[in-house]
Amino acid sequence: MIDSNISEYKNLEPLNVSRETFPQFEAYCDLLKKENNKINLISKSTEKDIRQRHIIDCAQTVEFINENYKICTDIGSGSGLPGIVLAIIMKFQKPDMKFHLYEKSIRKCQFLSAVKKKLNLNAEVIQKDIFKEKNIETDLIIARAFKPLPIVLDLANRNFKKFKSVILFLGKNRKKILDKALTNWSFDYKEKISLTSSESKIIKICNLKKK
Repeated sequence: MIDSNISEYKNLEPLNVSRETFPQFEAYCDLLKKENNKINLISKSTEKDIRQRHIIDCAQTVEFINENYKICTDIGSGSGLPGIVLAIIMKFQKPDMKFHLYEKSIRKCQFLSAVKKKLNLNAEVIQKDIFKEKNIETDLIIARAFKPLPIVLDLANRNFKKFKSVILFLGKNRKKILDKALTNWSFDYKEKISLTSSESKIIKICNLKKK
């Protein structure tokens, strides 16, 4: 069964995701499902398809992570999606890269800390409201199922002293959302079709400036 589960990750191999990460993904899946009975980490309806819906969906962003990045900040980490997933990948690919996981829920932070310790990840769990933090420095900001694009862009602009890029997940209305954002902001962006949904895309925003 374990080998069968691990085979689900094969479409990540073209993205240079090491096979060494797959057993760690499985360990993380087990922890998610176990603790999901106690606290709301992921939707119950997605537990049976956890690898596609959550792990692979997050892992595919690795294609947009520049080799020069040293710090990645997950601004609403929740259950560790995508911060924990990327920290697992970089443990084998770029071990000096650190992940800052912002989450205001004490119980979710306890879960994140337990995962970090068990999987020996280069991550720091920060139990704070990201909207109340100032002068944050990072290379990459990432968010999944957190806040709408305008709020994320405003947060990046107001609360971060330094950052290079923002990676977000957008659905079928992405063009309308991006076009509207570009009326208030100037930025360059790249996009890729999601491996888990043909209607979704991963967006990488750079050179963000308020108009």
